Amino acid sequence: MIEIKQSSPYPLRGVLPTDELMLSGHLACQGCGAALVMRYALKALGERTIAVIPACCWTIIAGAFPYSALRVPLFHTAFETAASAAAGIKAGLEVLGKGDITVLAWAGDGGTFDIGLQALSGAAERNDDIIYVCYDNEAYMNTGIQRSSATPWRAWTTTTPTRHPKDEPKKDMMAIMAAHRIPYAATASPAYPEDLVRKMQKAKAIRGTKFIHIISPCPPGWKSASELSVKLARLAVQTKIFPLYEVENGLKWRITLEPKGLPVEEYLKLQGRFRHLSPEEIRKIQETVDAEWARLVAKAKAEAS
Repeated sequence: MIEIKQSSPYPLRGVLPTDELMLSGHLACQGCGAALVMRYALKALGERTIAVIPACCWTIIAGAFPYSALRVPLFHTAFETAASAAAGIKAGLEVLGKGDITVLAWAGDGGTFDIGLQALSGAAERNDDIIYVCYDNEAYMNTGIQRSSATPWRAWTTTTPTRHPKDEPKKDMMAIMAAHRIPYAATASPAYPEDLVRKMQKAKAIRGTKFIHIISPCPPGWKSASELSVKLARLAVQTKIFPLYEVENGLKWRITLEPKGLPVEEYLKLQGRFRHLSPEEIRKIQETVDAEWARLVAKAKAEAS
């Protein structure tokens, strides 16, 4: 067992700011994880924030122009340009002497893992001073639940039906971003809001490119009950499918919450997108998760030694 270190001096409980910068009346589906994590993120960052959103579910959730569910400026941009648009806005703010304003690029997994990866890599290589959040619902949910490179192995989507489920593993975006040696990268979950807010606040205080990868349950895309979204986000962590950790400068790996190590089946059985899995496939998923967890622990131990 390794020692789990807190990522900031804030205590584990009671850290959520009371300000509400996301309004009611948004257009998210019931149980939308993406709506919940935006609320927490803005609580952490405060009103001196500009949100940059490419084509994704949040293009719709925010509401139709000229209205917005956010109490911060919102800039809609093209699917592939979240990082580059955010970098340009930040550069302009600095020229105007407003460098204290946080620029938040907010994209789904399709706009991060796939279509927006080139712009994100460029921003990371330049170390542009932005926070890039990927709310990961593991498919192109806004356009009809098509598979992305964030879709898990053997998951159902409309383009990977149950007779031909996805046969490739989920892309490891955290490893890709860590390889850029950016100052800060972290995973987060709406089931652990104190951890999420703490990491967003830490990212805000660091200059350079920051990447936050947040698991975001999607009831229509995951074929799950809307009231189970937070439970699923918690099970993703506790089964080690989506562990909570952070990486500084691509070198310092720290686990921020020790999972219980529940069987992956506890997570999979609540989602219709995995209902077709055989016992052998579930066993293979468990083996893969255990192996990935062991690799993460080895990196954290290497840092602690």
